[in-house]
Amino acid sequence: MSEAFDFIIVGAGSAGCVVADRLTASGRYRVLLLEAGGSDRSPFIQVPIGYGRTFFDPKINWMYDTEPSPELDGRQSYWPRGKVIGGSGSINAMVYVRGLPSDYDGWAADGADGWSFADVLPYFKKSERFEGGETPFHGVDGPMHVTDLTHRAHPLCQTFFAAAENLGFSRSADFNGAKPEGVGLYHINTDKGVRASTANAFLRPALSRANLELRTGAQVLNITLEAGRATGVTYRRGGVAQAATARAEVILCAGAVNTPHILQVSGIGDPVLLRHFNIPVAVESPHVGKNLQDHLAVSYFYRCNQPTLNDVLGPLSGKIKAGLQYLINRSGPLALSVNQAGGFVRSREGLSAPDLQLYFSPVSYSQTPLAKRELINPDPFSAFLLSFNACRPQSRGEIRLAGPDPLARPIILPNYLSHADDIADAQRGVALLRRLAATEPLAGVITEEIAPGAHLETLEELMQDFRARADTVYHPVGTARMGAKETGAVVDSSLRVFGLDGLRIIDASVFPRLTSGNTNAPVVMVAEKGVERVLADAQTS
Repeated sequence: MSEAFDFIIVGAGSAGCVVADRLTASGRYRVLLLEAGGSDRSPFIQVPIGYGRTFFDPKINWMYDTEPSPELDGRQSYWPRGKVIGGSGSINAMVYVRGLPSDYDGWAADGADGWSFADVLPYFKKSERFEGGETPFHGVDGPMHVTDLTHRAHPLCQTFFAAAENLGFSRSADFNGAKPEGVGLYHINTDKGVRASTANAFLRPALSRANLELRTGAQVLNITLEAGRATGVTYRRGGVAQAATARAEVILCAGAVNTPHILQVSGIGDPVLLRHFNIPVAVESPHVGKNLQDHLAVSYFYRCNQPTLNDVLGPLSGKIKAGLQYLINRSGPLALSVNQAGGFVRSREGLSAPDLQLYFSPVSYSQTPLAKRELINPDPFSAFLLSFNACRPQSRGEIRLAGPDPLARPIILPNYLSHADDIADAQRGVALLRRLAATEPLAGVITEEIAPGAHLETLEELMQDFRARADTVYHPVGTARMGAKETGAVVDSSLRVFGLDGLRIIDASVFPRLTSGNTNAPVVMVAEKGVERVLADAQTS
């Protein structure tokens, strides 16, 4: 027997927590929130620098692996995705970047009506509690705290800025403000030294409401469909299959990997693929799972003659001091992300917008395998890293079900570097990292390039290194994109799934194009704007 609710939300991640809060605020609707993972109260989630441990914890992480990428020497990529309250926003590096205004104007141009930058800016501001104060670009009344690192960042960041300026790049005081182009400090989502996930900011206060029910350890198996309408879901909890019905809507907030997989196993997708696995076709939507996009980055590691976070977090005495500092007043390196500085720059003249995102981190892990990398155990010597990724990759991948079993892991085909423009961007990026490292005053503090190593000199050699070491920045989007149906979109501009009533998608899968920077802030914006549309439709129905 099914329990009945007004709304069922699938996934208590960055989007789902926002949707649950806003839907239940009035007390009018009864809402069920289903999360496959469990509690986010682990200190490795709540203490900001603890996220290094969560990347490889199967208790709170889906721990996906992609299929081998031919253009990356046949390597697989490891894709951590949050399987926990707060989703990937509970295990990410907390960088708060909206992307460039032109990203959203591009969405609108692609057919996502009402999603230009002017349209979405109010929703960024609505969610935000910016400690720098209210401006035309920032809000101060929202639930999610945004921290300014101006007085907290490592002093070596200033050396990076000076070198970048000597190369002709400008400074940006605020990547989320009037001038997002240039180099500067990233904002991060922390609040008094604690991770400011949407679970903490939105969901936790909402859980006191009688009309919201959260069920953890509940993995959705499929969406139930009747006469062209989504009527509910079946889910597995405690080893038992259960069902729930939705009087108004089912809202998928399961993310760019799991949302298309749930659609496909429910019979919503490419009919050729579904019939191959003998799944009855409920809705022919051939672009479900397609349009997958992700940022691909590489890091260059440099030993230096100035102290870095390695010197603070490496020795036992430093760990004790940092731990005490955090316990006493929630400050110090444990209260921050190691991703502190970077920028959005143009690699060449004639571009209408920045094409590369840079990272400068005053810490390094060059001697530790990725699978064992922990942020409180850096290299035992002074060093830092420089990274880049192309802002708007042109390669397109796919999420594809592996079979009819809804508990089977989906197939992830990233297709990195399958577009010639992405190869050209990579070439310009590796060349820029080398130019930065050779520019004063950064050059003056470097004693050795640890990786890729000074013995690699030609562009061909650096590209061989790129193919051997480059990997995801954990920003998959686009697998159920919004827009016009005739252009291959899966949802309309109100995020309703084409071909069905009562089913909406609110997460990173609806992005028509990947934004130029980190994706958590845009996901929160999509949730704010999407749930407003849900509420408006509910009031008129």
